[in-house]
Amino acid sequence: MGYDVAFVKRCFPARARLIDELAARDESFRDLCYDFAIAEEVRLTWETASGPERDERHAECVELVDCLRTEIETALDNAAVVPLHRPRR
Repeated sequence: MGYDVAFVKRCFPARARLIDELAARDESFRDLCYDFAIAEEVRLTWETASGPERDERHAECVELVDCLRTEIETALDNAAVVPLHRPRR
């Protein structure tokens, strides 16, 4: 695999197999996983930072991480749905 979904799998351990399957076939999902991991790294950086903008930047990162988590959950939910097709007559 040329991508890293380890952080996403740590956040959603029960869905690790589905994460691997979706990442293997969907570049947009891989990008989303990458963005999620980077946003969490930046959040952690601001959490321990000092300075007048710390609280505001940390809050922005928390919001971004939450939004990306929701997007990943939605992508996983959608990938887990098996469409039912009516037999052709």
